[in-house]
Amino acid sequence: MTKLDLPPPVGPARRGRPPKIKAGVAGDTRDLILDAAEDLFSKHGFYGVTIREVAREAGVDTALVHYYFGAKRGLFDAVFLRRAEVWNNERVDAINRYALVHTGAMTLEGLLRAFLEPPFQWSLKGGPGWKHYSALVAQTNANPTFGGETMARYFDPAIRRLIELVKVVLPDAREVDLYWAYHNLSGALTLTLGETGRLDRLSGGLCRSGDLETACDYMVRFAAAGFRAVCPPMET
Repeated sequence: MTKLDLPPPVGPARRGRPPKIKAGVAGDTRDLILDAAEDLFSKHGFYGVTIREVAREAGVDTALVHYYFGAKRGLFDAVFLRRAEVWNNERVDAINRYALVHTGAMTLEGLLRAFLEPPFQWSLKGGPGWKHYSALVAQTNANPTFGGETMARYFDPAIRRLIELVKVVLPDAREVDLYWAYHNLSGALTLTLGETGRLDRLSGGLCRSGDLETACDYMVRFAAAGFRAVCPPMET
């Protein structure tokens, strides 16, 4: 398994008469809309943004947003899918490579680092869009209305592959413990990538939420210890 078979965005798209836009320009326009929506959704959440506001931010007519993405949920799903494919395919490729190179000698630290580094690196070096996306994922992961369904649709295949490989390292662990361990890692990961500044204030400036290189190092060690603590061998 090296690539994820992610589903298409939910919701209708391309309604009405298509605008007369050349193919290259159309792609640029679509990305412009996605960038604007991503920025606004990351700051105000799904319910705090309207199609009209996205259109104004992107500098296009509202009808053009509806043409490309349909209703607001279709736009949100397109925003979420665009980077989820990159992020999760890289994570799966990384842990598969790690497992292949370290056959019979995998460690939790090595496996978790391979899984965690792609999102941290994209947030560090990918530009403002990836910062917005990380904040959006953090919001969505904590959204009780549709967050669970959205995260499951776009992220579960990568997570299930990670858990398969963790089982190789911890062959006696119970599945229920593995899922609880990942649940705690998931919350820490999305909160950290959201860079809320909470850590800065709590530590009085001793730690910086934007120091993602350091954050990744701490998370690898913390998560590995956490998996070991909550995944004791099954009783025989």
